Parts: sequence; C-alpha cells; structure tokens
Amino acid sequence: MLDEMRNGWGKVQESMSKMLRKRGFDMVMSEELALIPGMDEIVSLLNIYRNARDGNFEVVIIDAAPTGETVRLLSMPDTFQWYAGRIMNLNSGTLNLARPLIKAFMPSGEILEMVQLLSERVKVLREVLGNPDISSYRPVVNPERMVIKEALRAETYLALFGYPIDGVVCNRVIQPGNYADAFMQDLYRNQEKQRSQIHATFAPLPIWEAPYYSHEILGIPQLGRLAQEIFGDTDPTRVFYRGAIQEVTREGDTYVLRLPLPHVEMDKVVMTKKGDEMIVEIGNFKRDITLPAVLANQEATVARFVNKALEIHFAAPDTSTSSEVA
Repeated sequence: MLDEMRNGWGKVQESMSKMLRKRGFDMVMSEELALIPGMDEIVSLLNIYRNARDGNFEVVIIDAAPTGETVRLLSMPDTFQWYAGRIMNLNSGTLNLARPLIKAFMPSGEILEMVQLLSERVKVLREVLGNPDISSYRPVVNPERMVIKEALRAETYLALFGYPIDGVVCNRVIQPGNYADAFMQDLYRNQEKQRSQIHATFAPLPIWEAPYYSHEILGIPQLGRLAQEIFGDTDPTRVFYRGAIQEVTREGDTYVLRLPLPHVEMDKVVMTKKGDEMIVEIGNFKRDITLPAVLANQEATVARFVNKALEIHFAAPDTSTSSEVA
C-alpha cells in the first residue's frame, strides 16, 4: 500500500512538475511547487498503523516532534478526509467539466481511484488514532515556564482533534537535597514552583516524574532503569486515564455539543456551522466536526466554556441554516 501511494502520487507530482516547467518555472522551483502537502505525514501515519496492525510489535511508541509539527502530523487525517470527500462527491456534471484538468495531471484518470482507496485507509487510521482503547498521548514537559505553556497548547490541540491523553511526564526534575551551591538552591526552588504548577494545571491526569540525570540516557539498560524509576512495577502500556469525550445532550428544547478544550480563552475560538459540519478554529489550526443528524438542521446559538469544555448550544433556526459564532 505504501509503495502504491508513493508511486501513484509520484506520478501526479511528476505531471504537475512538467506542466509548471512548461509555464516557465525552473526545474527546482517546479518540483517544490508540485509537492503534495501532507502526503509525507499520511505515509508516516499509515506506516505506524501498519506495524501496529500486523502485530510486529507489542507496543508502538512515537517520540513526536514539538507541538506545531506534531499537531500538523495528527491533523493530516482530518484534512485529507475533508479534501477527499469533496473530490469523491463531485457530481457527474462537475466531474465532466473537471476531467480535462484531471487528465493534465494524471492522463490515465487513476487519481480518483487512488484518492478513494487512500481515503478508506485514512478513515480506519483516524479511528485507531482516536480510540482510547488502543491509542494514548502523553505530553512530556520540563518544569520550565515556556515548556509548560507549550505543553498546555499541545493538550488543547490534542483535545481539539479528539486524541485521548492519559497522562503527563514531568521530565528532568531536580531531586531534593542539601545543595551548598547558591545557584543549585535557586534552581531547585524555581523548579519546585513550576513542578507544582504542572501537577495543579494538568489534574486530574496522572503525572509521572523523571529525574534530572547528569548524563544522557542511552541504550536499553539505561532506558530500562529510567522506566523503573518513572513507572515502578506498573505496566506503562496500559491506559491510565479516560477523560470526557465529545458528546451531545439535550436540555429542554435545545441540544448541547460538548467538546473538551482545556486552556483556551473564548475569544481565541471561532466556530462556523454549515449544514452538518461544525468548523472549530483555534489560532492556525482548525477541525471539521461532522455533526449528528439531529443537529444538521439546527442553528448554533450560544457558545461558552464550562469546566474546561466548549459547549455549543443548538436550536431550530428561524430563517437560515448557516451560522457563525465567535
């Protein structure tokens, strides 16, 4: 499957690159512009899923990149599904109009079949990534102010896309001691303040602490000792916490969609409802949420934060079926 994807999308990129060169772009620029956004991320995620599915490993652990890159990686299934859905839902008239353009990129017309096949695989992948019985996410945070802020941002975006967090690792914790050096005394006191903030901010998630070592942790024996220090005799692969999930409830004549979004201010969130879709935007990231059928014809009337969750209230519309809440 991965080889098929690389070969197939490679043909698309090659055709796009040739077309751009005919328009006057040089070879390097045309190849850069022809890159399919997000395909590397999709291939990487599918490769991870394949290893987990085939049973080659008991557990697949991903040491992810900083928040921005990780969110981009994890948002790719949703982004791809959105575009794939638009392509596959083209009616026959629109498709006939678009066929000359499609042929310019893929003369054989196999791009639509590839999009459909890949869409099916990505849909299964997305279900696995968001299944709390199979997958879990654990931010690693040092007891430093900026790192804590970054970890809170990671928690927000993971919640936005419905990825289950079951714990937090507090890394590089200086152990208590009678430090004679004034620098170490100040460092320990400052870190203790940030460590307390981590425990208070991320509650009720379980928090494990990894001590600050004077050397880099290398090799399986040292990793084993670190694991024993953090988890003791507890199985680190089990799910430690199951938090609130996206849910719809009814209150009188209105419905309420509840989406856990910790550490976000209301004025940072923009929501747009179109038919059976609710688009939630926070900064540069957005998520398209497919609403239950009961909410498709409802209008979003009120949005507010309650207990670290975004609550969107829906009611029967007066005259329109599209609304925006900011």
